[in-house]
Amino acid sequence: MSTLSNLLAAHTALTGAAVAHLQRVVAEWQLLADLSFADFLLWVPVGDEGAGRFLCVAQCRPTTTATAHPEDMVGTVASASQAPQLERALHDAALRREDQPRWHRGRSVRREVVPVRAPGGEGVVAVLGRDTNLAAPRVPSTLEVSYLAVAADLCQMVADGTFPTAAGRDEGTSTPRVGDGLVRISTSGRVLYASPNAASAFHRLGWSEELVGADLAAVVREVADDAFEGGEAAEHVRGALAGTPSQRAELEGHGASAVLRALPLHPRGVPSGALVLVRDVTEVRRRDRALLSKDATIREIHHRVKNNLQTVAALLRLQARRTPHAEAQEALTESVRRVASIALVHEALAASVDERVDIDEVLDRVLPMMNDLSRPGMRVSMRREGEVGVLPAVMATPLVMVVTELVSNALEHGFAERASGCVVITATRTAATLEVEVRDDGRGLPETFSLERAPGLGLQIVRTLVDSELAGTLSIRPGEDVGTRAVLRVPLQHRGR
Repeated sequence: MSTLSNLLAAHTALTGAAVAHLQRVVAEWQLLADLSFADFLLWVPVGDEGAGRFLCVAQCRPTTTATAHPEDMVGTVASASQAPQLERALHDAALRREDQPRWHRGRSVRREVVPVRAPGGEGVVAVLGRDTNLAAPRVPSTLEVSYLAVAADLCQMVADGTFPTAAGRDEGTSTPRVGDGLVRISTSGRVLYASPNAASAFHRLGWSEELVGADLAAVVREVADDAFEGGEAAEHVRGALAGTPSQRAELEGHGASAVLRALPLHPRGVPSGALVLVRDVTEVRRRDRALLSKDATIREIHHRVKNNLQTVAALLRLQARRTPHAEAQEALTESVRRVASIALVHEALAASVDERVDIDEVLDRVLPMMNDLSRPGMRVSMRREGEVGVLPAVMATPLVMVVTELVSNALEHGFAERASGCVVITATRTAATLEVEVRDDGRGLPETFSLERAPGLGLQIVRTLVDSELAGTLSIRPGEDVGTRAVLRVPLQHRGR
């Protein structure tokens, strides 16, 4: 389905500022739909001026009642004769309600229209259709009356062009919704209405008295464990009364946590108090703290594993120096390199917050070490082209091991009779696969070479890791002119077996 921006670009000539304002309206209109107990449809005029046709470019359904439009309305075109209220709202910039309900696919629906005025003097650029399903049973209550009163103020502010604003857009991950808890306060800051969920949230924070009639800013300051946190939240409440755009604050009190969002209510520019949404996030924060503790434990484990591996590498290096046999020294030196490579991966994981590793950073630290561990006098230049990128931990260790083994194999066999040369590691990544090529300009492969039958320990390790850990493929063949070319291909969707 086309996005809002795509539909507006394809069917209208709206300016960038107008499009941005409509996107802000859509970002906030779940609040309007829930308060209004109604569906909201965004209609924009299309076609030549005076054609009287409107296109529905976005739709929002309420979570507080049954929808009036179970079907998808985006893409629907309405003429002025079919929806005369849209045309009138566009020209006189006034909120309107249909005199009589209409039947829509077997449902009795009452439509109200809200002109959307863009800030900056652009005037009315679209119309909101507020469609209420009259068949949905609802018992009039204080909650419903309060919700509808707040919705009326906010809709008038949409028509005024004062809601929503760019400065007041809330993008928090725990943004309160209408159903989480709602508090309506007067121009003096006194609570006029508090929904049951809002009252429960404040009681959990430690407020034991009746919330209605209390000064909300004082309540917020009193229940907060932290004086600065409570003062900041209280200032947000007072700021909303003064007309400051939507602000978000978090409170902790008596072992409970809550997120508050304060919005000013200034229909037609006249102060009408403020709306405060509150969400109890005690359990969410408890889980967050548990995850942070778990994450810190995992990082500490990686750090200790890295230290232990470095100790093992140091012991192997010490043993290699004391061993008189050249073959044993070479085997121990290879083990030092392998252990050090794994240690670098764990060092990267110890600094990671999401169990992901920047492979390029690890390779840039491993490759210089390869020359240091090669035979004396050998100076082979190494460079990396392209980026492997960030990969999950389950792929990091085997991938680094495979690449370092291929580089080590090139140094050991490609330059057995030479003291200089070049090894190039080239990485190519797409959305689905990662390809790493290790290319050298050494003496090349023997005519009888076979990857499947190669007896060397390094290539045996490579074959095992590529097959069992990376689920990839590996090919080793002669280079185009000289040397050897090893190509590793790995599916990026793989997460281990």
